[in-house]
Amino acid sequence: MFEIGRDITNKAAAAANREWLVTNGIGGYASGTVSGVMTRSYHAYLIAALKPPLGRLALLSKFDEMVVYDGARYDLYSNQWYDHTDPKPQGFHFIERFYLDGSIPTWEYAIADARLRKRVWMAYGTNTTYVQYTLLSANKPLTLEMHAMLQYRDHHAILRARNWKMQIKPVTHGLRVDAYYEAKPYYLLSDKAHMQPEHTWYQDYWLSKESFRGLPDLTDSLYGGFVRAQLGAGETVTLVATTEPEVDLNGDAAYERFKAREEDLIAQSGMKDVPPEVTHLVLAADQFIVHRLTAEGVMGRTIIAGYPWFSDWGRDTMIALPGLTLATHRYEDAAGILRTYARYISQGMLPNTFPDEEDEPGYNTVDAALWYINAVNAYYEATHDMDLLRDLYPALQEIIHFYQKGTRFNIHVDDEDGLLYAGEDGSNLTWMDAKIEGWVVTPRVGKPVEINALWYNALRHMADFARLLGETDADEYDTAAIKTADHFERFWYGEGGYCYDVIDGPEGHDATIRPNQIFAVSLPHTPLTPEQQKGVVDVCARDLLTSYGLRSLSPKDAAYAGTYGGDAYERDSVYHQGPVWGWLIGPFVEAYARAYEDRERAKAFLKPLLVHLGTADCIGSMNEIFDGDPPHTPRAAFAQAWTVAEVLRTYRKLAER
Repeated sequence: MFEIGRDITNKAAAAANREWLVTNGIGGYASGTVSGVMTRSYHAYLIAALKPPLGRLALLSKFDEMVVYDGARYDLYSNQWYDHTDPKPQGFHFIERFYLDGSIPTWEYAIADARLRKRVWMAYGTNTTYVQYTLLSANKPLTLEMHAMLQYRDHHAILRARNWKMQIKPVTHGLRVDAYYEAKPYYLLSDKAHMQPEHTWYQDYWLSKESFRGLPDLTDSLYGGFVRAQLGAGETVTLVATTEPEVDLNGDAAYERFKAREEDLIAQSGMKDVPPEVTHLVLAADQFIVHRLTAEGVMGRTIIAGYPWFSDWGRDTMIALPGLTLATHRYEDAAGILRTYARYISQGMLPNTFPDEEDEPGYNTVDAALWYINAVNAYYEATHDMDLLRDLYPALQEIIHFYQKGTRFNIHVDDEDGLLYAGEDGSNLTWMDAKIEGWVVTPRVGKPVEINALWYNALRHMADFARLLGETDADEYDTAAIKTADHFERFWYGEGGYCYDVIDGPEGHDATIRPNQIFAVSLPHTPLTPEQQKGVVDVCARDLLTSYGLRSLSPKDAAYAGTYGGDAYERDSVYHQGPVWGWLIGPFVEAYARAYEDRERAKAFLKPLLVHLGTADCIGSMNEIFDGDPPHTPRAAFAQAWTVAEVLRTYRKLAER
């Protein structure tokens, strides 16, 4: 439904700034630009997840396509080189239109009087990418030729060839690639194209997005296979890049399976009489829900926090779960995610991150376990699944027990006021977690406002769960919740008419205007009075609200940064000091609807982000953050789970009567 024409596709910068994404449900993905120019290390037609959802390796960069038609040769590809001059060649000039067919990126090239279509998708559950070309119309046969650009590297890295000699051998229907001894072999196959090995390294492709991020920005790629196919009008050829030696080469059948699954997801979601952008969000949501192979060898479920560089994060997963799975009626996936993470609870804490290697997960988060309880509550409200609630209840008890008695990073309940304290020198435990070497940019040590709003809700949910299950500890949770609510008044900053961001910190109370207070209004149980709820909503609307979410810091603050970019130090030092976070639109909209009892007006705040689907860095998805200053340029990860999730969740909730 999202389409762009020559006003963008034929302009070098504009077409290179618009990106696309397809995924395979196990952590693998393919991505690139509309123009075909590689601007990131993450741009490749096959990035395989060898240890789902991690172990991600870039294997096939792309195909550099050429056609011969009516005696003339046309270069359809484009590359950007080390000298930063205009791309060479400028094959994007032949792109007449680019659009998403569901979630499948699709190009149509105009070559004299011929029209050639290309589309790219991945087979669900396998590290397999299909690239299909169809000659839609022509008066003469067309010869399609291309070079396969091969890689074998971590998707975060660039590649410098030196004297690397890959082994590329013909096999039935194509080529087998062995990058080095004991490397995972992969294959380039086709239903009817002829392939032959070649081995020429091309060096110094310039990756402009990595340059903007202050990272190594020159990379090499291997012309490792020459492909040729002849097409008549209406004919199709399919190319397959895969880690599987046996794969279906029938591109039409693979395409129909892909489309049938998309139709099933939309039907399952029950999305009726909604704008097409909302329907598309169901497909955008699917890109983040993936399989995870646990340490015990069990295939569970998880959520990729964002593309192209994030893995699955505990906090992001639990925040995104209601929108990605419950709002789309994917209850089995939701249950699978909750069961998977229950395996990783340690000392009452949920993992913050899972490393790419075999190391233990990192547990440096205070809120992931609290968001987990919130997600369990949302799941139960949607499904009334007593069996899962009963199975998870001991894990939930463990979370509350350790938080009350104390666990890692000085996380504990203060016996005097029942509020949750978290943090110690050098720790970054809340979602505002940027850290540069030993410097925690927004430390928030003490009693953060959203952590205690989550804590209060966790206690309320536990009391409800205990009664549902006939457990004996319901009154204990009620007593703790009442104590927390009674002392939550300490967060109220009367002079400003809003909540402190942190109380009882090393330097006392922090009255910085940040969006964290919105959760004290938006979560199911609020400890604030109606007047206080309006005060919080009003100050967030006045100082933080933009078209795409809430700023992370008020522009009135001396530390405010209105733009985001530069090297890692520059980016991380302002990550939560002004940039707009898209996911925060969800709690704001929910808080607004509660405080002002106006669901329709609240829902209207979602419209700019729905429009953003067609103008985002990654067409059909939603960015992680935006500049705090207008025009709020999208930044950081081009597809972020909790941004998509919160728009879906709140739209559905506000639309229900």
